[in-house]
Amino acid sequence: QVQLVESGGGLVQAGGSLRLSCTASGRTFISGAMGWFRQVPGKEREFVAGISWSGLSISYEDSVKGRFTISRENAKNTVYLQMNSLKPEDTAVYYCAAENTRTYGSPRSREYEYWGQGTQVTVSA
Repeated sequence: QVQLVESGGGLVQAGGSLRLSCTASGRTFISGAMGWFRQVPGKEREFVAGISWSGLSISYEDSVKGRFTISRENAKNTVYLQMNSLKPEDTAVYYCAAENTRTYGSPRSREYEYWGQGTQVTVSA
C-alpha cells in the first residue's frame, strides 16, 4: 500500500498563487510518472498536469498552460504543483497520483495507480 500525502491547499484571491506538494510516505520509491488531477462536485476527475520520472516529459491541461508548473524531487519522493494567476474556475479538490512502473509516452495518458486523499483549493473572485 502506497500512501500519497498532499499539502498546500487553501483559499486565495483571484490572481494569487498556491504551491501544492505531494510526498509518498514510508519506504516507497516512486519510479514512474506523477501527476495532479482535480474534481468539482458533479463532474469527472480532470487531468491537470503530469511529469515523468526524468522530468523530461511534461503535460498540462490546456486551461492551466502558462499558469501552472509541475516539478518533482525524486530524492524526496515528492511532486509539486506551482499555481499562479489563479482563477475562480480553478476551484476544486486537487488529487496527487503516481504511476507504479515507469513507462513512456505523454504523462497525460499514464496508468496512475496510487492516489492521494485530495486537498481543497478555493479561489475567490
